[in-house]
Amino acid sequence: MSRRPDLSSPCTGPFRWTAVLAATATLLLATARAQEPRSRLRVLCYNIHYGQGNDGVYDLERLAKVIEKESPDLVALQEVDVGVKRSGRVHEAQRLAELTGMAVRFGPTQHYEGGLFGNAVLTRLPIHDVVIHPLPYTESTAERVTYPRGAVAVTVSLADGQKLRFISTHFQHNVAEDRIAEAHAINELFATEGDVMPTILAGDMNAVPDSEPIRVLLERWSNAIDTPAAPTAPSRDPTSRIDYIFYRPASQFRLVRAEVIDEPMASDHRPVFAEFEVQGR
Repeated sequence: MSRRPDLSSPCTGPFRWTAVLAATATLLLATARAQEPRSRLRVLCYNIHYGQGNDGVYDLERLAKVIEKESPDLVALQEVDVGVKRSGRVHEAQRLAELTGMAVRFGPTQHYEGGLFGNAVLTRLPIHDVVIHPLPYTESTAERVTYPRGAVAVTVSLADGQKLRFISTHFQHNVAEDRIAEAHAINELFATEGDVMPTILAGDMNAVPDSEPIRVLLERWSNAIDTPAAPTAPSRDPTSRIDYIFYRPASQFRLVRAEVIDEPMASDHRPVFAEFEVQGR
């Protein structure tokens, strides 16, 4: 005579079936997440020293080749001249866009030698809007020359239609308090609690990894940095890491690779590269 199973037993009863169902649900959820679409994104950050290389030559074609070699989707540029006397009155942002076949948005921060100086973004992705924000800075004095600082932010579409914000910025080079204030301003502009848009921030922060400005940024951003952190400046024999790529929220990104590009001549900084997978909607 067959016996009916004892459903109160932990091996065959409700407890076992609850565990099986929970494990199955977890597996299905993990599988679904793994199958969600992800967009691959290649990002470059480059302070181009207004087009002048370490040989003293202004050579945008050389810079364009450095950029093209990494096949980036997004490029953050700092120290970009537009119509400035020292660099031959060239619209450097537009010229680099032409040479790389990318779209460009320029974010001026100051007038200089009859033209404009600032940050720019190059991209292969559709652009929806652009915003230029000034950042706090200390005015120049007779003893110390400073420069106005800012950030240019574009919103682009990824392959799956998802929107992503990309920011290029440059912090003050010789006033530590300015760099801290600029880091706080970036957090308030682009990393508030209710702002959930996937965002990448790239720039020359003029601050080493364990400094206060970087600590301020890391309160709200993740750092796409190689380990150990390779130096980026000066480019010929670099000693300091001051150029970075950050991202948020961390749950929307998977960092595939991060590195400093070995390029000692085209600028006085080495470019920084990162590749991401961005979680689909």
